[in-house]
Amino acid sequence: MPDTASIERTRRDMDLQLNGKSAFVSGSTQGIGYAIARALLQEGASVVINGRSESKLDEAVRQLGLEVPGATVSGAVADFDDPTDVGKLLESLGDIDILVNNVGLFELAPFEQITDEEWQRYFDINVMSGVRLSRHVLGKMLATGWGRIIFVGSESGVNIPADMVHYGVTKAGMLALSNGLAKLTRGTAVTVNTILGGPTYSDGVADTVTQIARAQAMPADDLKAAIIGGNATSLLQRFIEPTEIANLAVYLASPLSAATNGAALRADGGVLTAMV
Repeated sequence: MPDTASIERTRRDMDLQLNGKSAFVSGSTQGIGYAIARALLQEGASVVINGRSESKLDEAVRQLGLEVPGATVSGAVADFDDPTDVGKLLESLGDIDILVNNVGLFELAPFEQITDEEWQRYFDINVMSGVRLSRHVLGKMLATGWGRIIFVGSESGVNIPADMVHYGVTKAGMLALSNGLAKLTRGTAVTVNTILGGPTYSDGVADTVTQIARAQAMPADDLKAAIIGGNATSLLQRFIEPTEIANLAVYLASPLSAATNGAALRADGGVLTAMV
């Protein structure tokens, strides 16, 4: 396991030049989104986090305030499966310098059992959330002369998993969207990039592992080790921690990443085997 506190101290010793920047992170009351929001706050950015539940959102805002004293953090309730919620969110969202498209659904399901309605739901949340948010902020970023759009993608968008075809297809769509948007930023200081995350022990994954382990009457840690051990291509040979995804995200959000645009950067633990 990585020494998370040490990694965060090392990152903070660098000046990522994010003081005074504003950010919005979708789907950020827990897991990867929460870790990214915390990392941005630690670097001096103000952050609006997002979730579906007002009580859970308020608790996440409170917790971030405790973890990053003096941070400027607020919350915006919106369910990206509800067009009315999305419309209200866009109306309330002020000018932001950094957009992190993180919200997403994932679920193991046999292909033949996935209905049209489920396909549409996955597409609306995993792809259209990024379309709608990016459409809202990109023009303003280009007009002001600086901005960052980051998509939190997955290695599943490159190597589509047989037991999550619907998820992989939407993550491939996200990757294409990011690449296309980057071409609109030519000659500017606005960048659009995607993080290809690998198997990450987010809150959602942890809950799933716990439920399966309980059903199989085995320790959750044993199942966790068995799952990642069964991944023949993983070089890391353990689950990635959300903070490790956040470290890459906060770099991409910073002015230091100016030469990185239109890229799909891996934080996949070596799961993907192709060289490019």
